[in-house]
Amino acid sequence: MAVIHRTTLTPTKLELLASWLPSRPWYRGGAGAGGVEPVKAGGFRLDDPQGEVGIEFMVVTDSSGPHPVACLVPLTYRGAPLDGAEHALIGTAEHGVLGRRWVYDGCHDPVLADRLLALVEGRAEAQQQSVSDTPDPEIARSHTGGRCRPTGLTVTDDTEGTDLVLARDTVLRLHRALRPAPDGPLALPGGATGHVAGPWRMPDGTRARGLFAVLHGPPQG
Repeated sequence: MAVIHRTTLTPTKLELLASWLPSRPWYRGGAGAGGVEPVKAGGFRLDDPQGEVGIEFMVVTDSSGPHPVACLVPLTYRGAPLDGAEHALIGTAEHGVLGRRWVYDGCHDPVLADRLLALVEGRAEAQQQSVSDTPDPEIARSHTGGRCRPTGLTVTDDTEGTDLVLARDTVLRLHRALRPAPDGPLALPGGATGHVAGPWRMPDGTRARGLFAVLHGPPQG
């Protein structure tokens, strides 16, 4: 069960992201004179069954450039460094209850990849972002393929998102540069066998909804 502590984090998550986001190939914002100004606009959490890793999918918006942008930032929080993941470290922060936390781009964390796959396949439940042990009914998921047996984790970023290759025939595609979907049923890309979708708040206060992640393979059977 993910426990949400009402305490301080120094520096804050958004302060860490302000310096990290411009280095990402999928980040479409253009920092103004004051730099990147990320604002938390939505998201959800997943539980680590071992209770060791905090897992959060945060939607942030940024209006510092000429055009407001929204992006999906999966994060993991650990009490010690993750071996071999120095390139994915966003920063460290002091937690008022848990002490020093290592904050990672969660796409490179095998625990997050495992739990996201479990969510798509219906073996895990999305939790509310800011309330302990409370399911988030606004996070939608589907799955029509077969059960994936991961053989590893290879991560590739591009200008739109991040691919998590879990096996020869299985890729989780995370939509990092978010786009609001039209009203009505969500349209999945061709070949998709599952998805995760959810809402977020736009900078103008309106509510948007769109795809967070799409699973490709393995096929049913």
